[in-house]
Formats: sequence, C-alpha cells, structure tokens
Amino acid sequence: MLEGSILQKLEAAHRHTTRPIRFGVYYKNTLVALCHALEDHILTDDGTPLVITAFQQGKWYLQEAGRYLHIAQRSREIAIMAASESGFAEHPTSLLPNVDLVALDSVDPVAQEWHLIILSPKYTAMVICQELSEADYGSTGVPTSDLERKFYGLWTFEPELVQETAEIAIAHIKKYNPELAQKLTADKEQIVPSMDRSQNLGAVVSRVVDYLQTGQDNLSIPTALQKQTLDRNLVSNEIQAFLRMAQLMDMADVNNPMAAAEVVGLAEAIGQLLDLPAWQIKRLRLAALLHRIDPLQKAESVLSDGITTRYQEDAPSCPLTCPLVPGAQVLRTMPRLRAVAQIITHQTEWWNGTGEPAGLAGDEIPLESRILALLADFQWRVNQRKSSNQSREQIFTQALDECKQQQSNRFDPKLVDTLTLLVMGLQQGLDLPIMTPKVSAGIWILDSQWDSHSKISEEIGSYFT
Repeated sequence: MLEGSILQKLEAAHRHTTRPIRFGVYYKNTLVALCHALEDHILTDDGTPLVITAFQQGKWYLQEAGRYLHIAQRSREIAIMAASESGFAEHPTSLLPNVDLVALDSVDPVAQEWHLIILSPKYTAMVICQELSEADYGSTGVPTSDLERKFYGLWTFEPELVQETAEIAIAHIKKYNPELAQKLTADKEQIVPSMDRSQNLGAVVSRVVDYLQTGQDNLSIPTALQKQTLDRNLVSNEIQAFLRMAQLMDMADVNNPMAAAEVVGLAEAIGQLLDLPAWQIKRLRLAALLHRIDPLQKAESVLSDGITTRYQEDAPSCPLTCPLVPGAQVLRTMPRLRAVAQIITHQTEWWNGTGEPAGLAGDEIPLESRILALLADFQWRVNQRKSSNQSREQIFTQALDECKQQQSNRFDPKLVDTLTLLVMGLQQGLDLPIMTPKVSAGIWILDSQWDSHSKISEEIGSYFT
C-alpha cells in the first residue's frame, strides 16, 4: 500500500480502532462492472450527487470521458484526479462548469489508485482501489490480459466510510487546488441524506448485481482456468452487494444493530439440533444474514422493470399471484441465491395459514422459512430486554414463553420445542459464538468459510455467547 495514498490514509485512520478496514483483491473486469453500475445509476436517479474520481492516468479518463459528459448533467459536481496527458484538459467533458480536473504529479501515489466516490442525498457508494505492484504479483508476474490486472481495496455503500473517504480525497485535492477543495467541502455539507436511504439502496444493489452478471456473461478469456478465476471474483462481489445492503440495514437499526449476526448464530445451532445437512445449514445461514431485507413491503413498491414477472417462474412453490418481497426479488436476479430468496419471502407465513405473502400453512412453508421466522422473533424479544436489570436466564425464559404462546398459531410447534432445548442449553452456559462474515470476501458463503477474526465483542454478544 503506497504511503500517502488515499487508500493508505483510510487504512491508517482505522488501523487501531474497533472496526479496522478489511480490504480485498479485485480484478479489473470486476471493478469496471462495479463502477459502470454506480455511474449509470446516477443517470437514472434524481439525487444530483457529488462525485470524486481518480483514474490513475489521463488516458483512462479519456476512455470514459464520453460517459462522464452525461453523468455531469445529473451531478452536482465532479472532481476528476489523474496524471495528465494529451487531451486530458481539452475534452468537452473537462470544459463543463461542474467538472474540475486535478492533474496529479506522476510521482503522486494517488496516480496509482482507482476511485469512484458518490455522495447523494439518496445513497452513498464508493470503489477505492490501488493497483498491485509488480512485486505483489510475485512469481506469476504481471498478467498479460488487461482484465486480469488486480487491485487492492474495497467498495461499500456505508455512509460514514464514504463520507470519511471523501474528506480524505478533498484534503488531497487541496494540495493542488485549495479553491476547489473548499467548493467540494461546501457541496458535501449541502447534501442532506433522505429518510428512505435503505429503500433507495435496493435499486443500486439491483443494478450492481445486474452489471456484474453481464460482465460474467461477456467474459472473453483465453483459457478456461482464467475465465473461472474471473468469474469467481464477479460472483463473490454479487454476494457482497447483498451482504453490504443487509449490513447497512442492521447498522441503521440503533436498537438492534446485531440482529442478523445473532440470528445466524441461533440458526446454525438449531440446524445442528435438527441434524440438517451441511448444505441446508449453509443456506439457512445466508438467509439469516439477509433476512431483514425489505420485510413485508408490498409488491407495488417493486422497481418497475418487469422483475416480478421474470422471477416468479423461479419459485414453483409460490403461486403466480404471490406478491413477492421486493428485497427477495432482487436476490432472485442471482441464480445461486434464488433458494435463499424463497426462504426470505416465506418467513412471514404463519403455521395456521393466515400469514403472508402466499397464505401457506404447516409443512407447506419451507423449513428454513419457519426456522427463520421463529428465531428472528426470539432474537428481537431477547434484544428488547438486554437493557433491563433481568438476568440472562430470566430474559431467555420470558422471550421463549412469548414464542410458545404463538406455537401452532404463528410458529411450528416442533421448532418451538427445539428452541426450548437450545434455550435450556444457553441458560446452562452453552457457548454460542456469534460471527459475522468477512464482507470483503463474499465468496465465503459458497465455500462455507468463516472469518475467525470477526467475532462480535463479548459486550455486544454477551447474551448469545
């Protein structure tokens, strides 16, 4: 990581905090798909964002300058950093009043970085990466295919992290153009976040996944092994998009910010008690991580792009008249997650058949959906009492009793019995480690790999560990 680069400054700012930044390695084709998705979303959104970019060299900017001509028409301000080259400043996009160029010195470490930072009232997003050096590639050497070039960094929708990175970028721009830095700071302060950012995020995620899949389909790579490697990187980032959206939804809930991770821990324990096969526990685990995506929103709030019609046929157990959960519909755009989408869609069914969205009853409801419904409710009830003076045993007992009151009505009675066994174990000191996935390596969920260094702190997870 180059000293003095924006990436290095961001990493240093978080190095000794409770939330150090975890970076990943991305192929160029993945970054192109991500950036194009985020850039094109600007064209369809009315948020008029502030955009800060770094293109490494002027020639890369010139390849995209035509796109940025249109993006500038929908943006508040665009600042473009790159090592200047012939035509860099003369392109029509460069001459627009709301486009400002920052000609980086060739020795500037930012000239080795690739950034796209978007601050909109409706959402925030960024891609921030630095190309691997020749030494980083090691014995394999620098790839001959441009699409196989690798970059070290991250992409995220997290508002605080995007805003912090924007401030670091503006501070770097100040060295070249103090007036522009002052203008960008003023623009940033004028952006007032809307109240429905989580809903807007669904549209962004849908576009990101669509572009990643398109990039996956259009790969033209010499060997099957190379194509498999690039394909895997794209799939990993598709999953990351959903995990990041779920993570932001949890973070936005100040009263229950660890809901997904705690439900995952409970779900894995229940799965083991039920002796479910490993593949089913893996699927249940992912559904638990994503279970809060757009719960109980009605079908009319879905993006009007035909997504309902296209993906209903992929859910044979759901009648064609079934109004699918919008968040689950976004999940259905990815073949590997359609089963998970169905689990999330049916978590609001009731055992007695009076639930939504399809009115399924009893064993008609997918087992994972029944498990998820019960555990999400139990976790919520436990969390509601964490700030009370009650003991751990009292909290578990009361939450379980309230769930029992709804067995055979809302919940599967056999699953309530299984939860009772789990609660007995927890009350007797059963260790139930709560872990969260390393989001920068989303492919973990396909391989059932966990990040052993990302346990939730004892203070937060004390009732579940």
